[in-house]
Parts: sequence; C-alpha cells; structure tokens
Amino acid sequence: MKLGLRCSTALLGLVCGFFLHTAALAKADPNKVIRVSFEAADDGFDMARTNSLYTNWLCESIFEGLLAYDYLARPAKLRPGTAEAMPEISADGKTYTFRLKKGIYFTPDPAFKGQKRELVAADYAYAIKRHMDPKTRSVQEGLFRGKIVGLDALADQAKKTGKFDYDAPLAGLETPDRYTLRVRLVAPDYTLLYHFANPTIGGIAREVVEMYGEDLARHPVGTGAYMLKQYVPRSRIILEANPDYRGFIWDFQSSGEAWDEQIIRDMKGKHMPQIGRVEVSIIEEEQARWLAFDSKQLDLEQLSPPAAPKVLDIDKLKPQYAAQGIKLYRYAEPGTRYTFFNFKDPVVGGYTKDKIALRRALAMAYDYDEEIRQVWFGQAVKAQSVIPPGVAGFDPKYRSSIRHDPELAAKLLDHFGYKKGADGWRTMPDGKPLIIKIHSAPKTRDKAKMEIWKRSLDRLNVRAEFPVAGFADNLKAAYQCELSMWGLGGTASIPDGIDALQNYYGPNAYQGNFGCYKSEAFDEAYSKAMLLPDGPERTALYQKMVRIMEADTVELTELWQIRNWLMHPWVKGFKKHPILSGDWMYLDIVK
Repeated sequence: MKLGLRCSTALLGLVCGFFLHTAALAKADPNKVIRVSFEAADDGFDMARTNSLYTNWLCESIFEGLLAYDYLARPAKLRPGTAEAMPEISADGKTYTFRLKKGIYFTPDPAFKGQKRELVAADYAYAIKRHMDPKTRSVQEGLFRGKIVGLDALADQAKKTGKFDYDAPLAGLETPDRYTLRVRLVAPDYTLLYHFANPTIGGIAREVVEMYGEDLARHPVGTGAYMLKQYVPRSRIILEANPDYRGFIWDFQSSGEAWDEQIIRDMKGKHMPQIGRVEVSIIEEEQARWLAFDSKQLDLEQLSPPAAPKVLDIDKLKPQYAAQGIKLYRYAEPGTRYTFFNFKDPVVGGYTKDKIALRRALAMAYDYDEEIRQVWFGQAVKAQSVIPPGVAGFDPKYRSSIRHDPELAAKLLDHFGYKKGADGWRTMPDGKPLIIKIHSAPKTRDKAKMEIWKRSLDRLNVRAEFPVAGFADNLKAAYQCELSMWGLGGTASIPDGIDALQNYYGPNAYQGNFGCYKSEAFDEAYSKAMLLPDGPERTALYQKMVRIMEADTVELTELWQIRNWLMHPWVKGFKKHPILSGDWMYLDIVK
C-alpha cells in the first residue's frame, strides 16, 4: 500500500515509521461481531490430541504456523506466516531453514508469571517433539514418525525411561539462534511444508503445556489474531481479537474468479483483523441452523441440505433471498463422506475372503443415490475415491470398482455361507446370528441415513442395530477402534491426496486410522508415494492404494458434497478456502 506522504527529514522519517507501525497494529473493532455455527462440537483446543475439523477451525485463529495460506489463491498456495519468508530448502530436499519474524508475543497467561513471552524458534521445535512424546498420546504422531532425523530414537528412549527429554540435542530439529529453526528430514517429504500452515504444529509455549497438563485442551494460549474468551463445551465458544496481535494490511490478489473482484473492492487496504468478536454456537440440527440464519441470529452460514430446495433454484438463490442482499458462495468441498469398517470387529472385521465378501455386500447394498436425494437434497455427487476434487492426486477419470448392486450383493453372501435361517434373517457362516452394528449421532441427517441403511439391509435379509451417541463420544471411541461401523466426513487439511490416504496407513491405527486397517501392500505403496513429488508416478501409487482399499472393502466411499455458504449483506470479504477454515481475520462486518 502506497501512502501519499514523503518523509524528507529524519524527524519526519520517525513520524512516518511510527504511523506505519501503529497502522499495522490497528485494533479490531469490539463492536464488530460475527455470529456463526458449527454443526458438531469441537474436541477441545489441544491439537496434539485431535484431528477434529471444528477444533482445527478454532485453533487456526489462535495458534500461528510458520507458514499460512494465500486467502484468495486457487489452487491453495502457501505464503509466510510467522516466518519472515518461505523456508530455504537444501538441494537434496531434506533440510528446511525457517527464520522467524521478531517481536511476536503470546497472549498473557499466568504460565508466564507476568512477563511478556516472545514466540521463538524453540516453540515450533517443541510443538513437533510433543507429538512424539508417548505421554502426549498424540493422534497426529503419524505426521512425524520416521521423518525427522533422530526424533524416532528420542521417542523410543522415552518409551523405555518414561520421560521424553525435550532438552536433548536433536540433529533433526536445531535452533541455532532464537529466531532460526532448521528441520532435517530422513528423506524428502513433498507434503510436510503444508503442515507448517496448520495449527497441528502451531507455535505453543512449553510453560503453558506444563502448567495446565491434562487440562490444556481448555487453555489455548497462542499468538494468533484471536484468543479464547468463553468456552462452554458442546454449546458455545467466544473468541475475542488479540489486542497484541501485530495485524496486517489486506492485500490479496485475484485468482481470476469474478467473486474475487468484489472482495478486493470491499477489503483492499484495510487493517486486519476488523472483527473484534467471534461467537460460535453449536447447533447440530440442520433446520435450526437455517432458521437462525434466516432470522438474522447468524451472519454467515453453511446452508443445510434440507433447506436447499427452499432457498435455491438448483444452484442459484431464489429471488426472495437475493432481494434481501444475501449472497451465495458455492463450491465442491475437498472432502469425502464415508462409512468405515472396523477390522478388529468380530463381525465385519478381518481379512479372510468371507469377511471381505460381507463388507463388499454391505457396500454394494447401500443405496447411495437415495442418500444424495433424501439426506443431501441433491447437494452432493457419488464419490469415486477417497481422494476428493481440488487436491493433488485427484483423477477425474477414476471410477470405483464397487457399485450399487443389491442383487449381486445377495449372491455374494449366499456364495460365502451367509445363509438365511428359519426366521428369514441371514446367519454367519458358522450358523451364529448375523447382526450388523452401525453407529450414528442423534441428528436428523443421521436418522435419515440409518433409515436408508435399514431398507438396504432388509433387502439382503441382514439384521442391523443402530447405536446412537453424541459425535464427540463416537469420535473418542473411534480413536480406540471400538466402533463397528461409523459414517462421517473427512475434509482435506492439506491440498494433497495423501491427507486422506494416511487414515488407512497401518502405523496410524489409533491415530486417525479408525478401522485399525493394516495392509502390507497398501503400506508399501504409501511409503513409496511419500518420497515422490506430485506427478503421474505418485498419482499412480495413489490409485493403487485406492484399488487395494476397494479390494479389501475398507469403507463405503459415499459422496462428495457441494457446499453452499450464505452470508448477509453486511459480511464482507468471504470466500471459502479449500483448506483454511478459521477465516474470521480476513473478513469485515459493515452495517
């Protein structure tokens, strides 16, 4: 941004310097409040112990990464975050050197004993090490296992001694000075950089972790644009603008989409953040969320599918809503909805042909088209792969080998000994009753899905039970591989297909591999793919992994959603990013 003022003397230079500094630190307006909703509860604020979308959404505004995403660029593009510039990368691709900006401070907290605490390189090294500390029980450990020189050995030592030595010299994580972090990899990893833009390894202070211990999930202390003001688990979260945040000038460039031009007109040159308060309500029922938006209790809302026929003419707002100044932003989400099978489950688990046949029959019996019509009201398409559109490795020509075919599913069960008993219901090959358990949450959408499941399984003469529990409770059980079958959605956390595939990598059991699936062939292809840059060779390995998953019938790959975001006319600057969720620092409220 150019200013119409020239400083020609030393004194004026000091004045100009002061003006620019205070401009960058311009405070958010406490009267500008944005009210939004989540359709499911978060999982606390400890990014080492969850990969929940909603936790990530909140933490992106609290914890800062060394890198960040360009707000408007499509496809997703990295830019410096707390780093002064993009990292220096060695010729062999195995060493990253980051240099931090100086003068970034954590929000005040009793853990700092009244002192201002500056963000330093060691905080990022600590964040990475913490994921490998056995006592942390990090569900994100798989992101770093086998990748950073010396880190696995340090973790192995901690397992033997019971204590992780955070102060031990580590060749893979060096801090030659307060503001330099050098990361040495065992082998090149072409996706690791994306994780430096994720709060998974956002800057975190060791003093805070040690002070709050097991209660850390309720005490997030970061350097980001917002800080936690109020937290009522499973009900309400309030964030307030961080008064010490350094701020930035909104100056993003158009990606070529017409939508960008209006955003730039509304936002260019503003001192960010503008919004002083973020109010998040947990509203699980879809109709309730729509009514809250329609009555102006919410400013920004992801349109619930049941409301779509009322609000949209296929892909456009109906005239009565357009007349109110409401805007619609529509895009294909880079995520996949699926139902996984637990390979440890005595009924649907296992690797023998009869178990694979059972899972395949269930996958073939389920009516995906009915789900798209009745649950998503046409705002979705049948997924062909766990790798969604919009990420590296996606192939639009790929087609799944598992299709909806109830008649063939019945023949498959007959062939592998799942016979009908005297009561008409099928039994296991050993004659014991066959009862499928499919877990769900107490939401209208889940109830509708369970009805589709029941009709689909009735056609096969297969009995089913449908245990119901809250999303957070189901998620906790899934991490322990305790759910027989559960349907949920996965949204890309990095713009690469490996993000979805890592959930089926054997060593990631109990860390996102909810079905505890393990395949030597899959793991071998996964390990090879991790060493390759994006390109035809790696995409071929991705496809091989997906085919292996289909052969073992690891899951029902259900659909890719079309997301419809609505905003009232006073919300400025909104464009849903394919990866970034916590976008409040890029928006404005103008009434």
